[in-house]
Amino acid sequence: MNIFAGLESIVKKDCSLAEYTWYRLGGPVDWLMSPTSTEQLQTVLKRCCENDLPVWILGNGSNLLVSDDGVRGAVVKLGGEAFSKYEFKETTLTAGAAADLQKLVQESVKKGLGGLESLAGIPGTIGGAVKMNAGGRFGDIGTSIQSVSVMDKQGTIFEKTKPELIFDYRQVNITAQVILGATMHLTEDDPEELLKTVKEVWIYKKNTQPLDTHNAGCIFKNPRGMSAGALIDRAGLKNEKIGGAIVSEKHANFIVTEKGCKSADIKALIGKIQSRVKDQFDVDLELEIEIW
Repeated sequence: MNIFAGLESIVKKDCSLAEYTWYRLGGPVDWLMSPTSTEQLQTVLKRCCENDLPVWILGNGSNLLVSDDGVRGAVVKLGGEAFSKYEFKETTLTAGAAADLQKLVQESVKKGLGGLESLAGIPGTIGGAVKMNAGGRFGDIGTSIQSVSVMDKQGTIFEKTKPELIFDYRQVNITAQVILGATMHLTEDDPEELLKTVKEVWIYKKNTQPLDTHNAGCIFKNPRGMSAGALIDRAGLKNEKIGGAIVSEKHANFIVTEKGCKSADIKALIGKIQSRVKDQFDVDLELEIEIW
């Protein structure tokens, strides 16, 4: 029995996930679903729920490591205009979960609307950015979010708004299966000043991060009051290598890859880093990336 009968146009079976992640690594998933409408997404989630099929939500793959063995169940990747459209209305920006974060940064700056410029250089979609409260030393997306539209595993749609929404470091109190989109409040500002900020953020990232490599951004969250990268550096792990996975010489909280790298190499290196930092500094490094 085909549990996705009638949805053949949006289904791929035994599909490799490597091409959907920035690491370009990972094995296959049983079902890759690409719904292009809310109704299709509801149908997919309901059928997965009815058949006890695990569901994974895939965004831009920029903060993800997929196992070499792949994942069992269904991976849902939102696509099409229904999930990627966005609209500016005065100082309010409403965007679908699949909307490209960097495109929105650029558009808001051009319109003289401040609030997202500090996110320059952070890859991903709005959905992923909201889920992990994307940001850095210059600010995070949570400060601009006013409401988030979500869907639970039964396909029910509802909205969470501030102050019910609570953003913290790399997290938000959303437990629903899927983020559908978000509404952001921006502020009028000088486009030239905003562009200046964007350039400053880009220069900082270019000088401090290995942007020209296959990576998934920062591997670990910064422990309170400390820098994960600094701890890894002090532990003598810069350039540490397992298989094709290497701790970046430019920024120790990045793991970059060379030809032949496997997801297992990165996992092993992550474990070694956590063990060494724990032994030397009694600090437990918590993952920032997702591992499937």
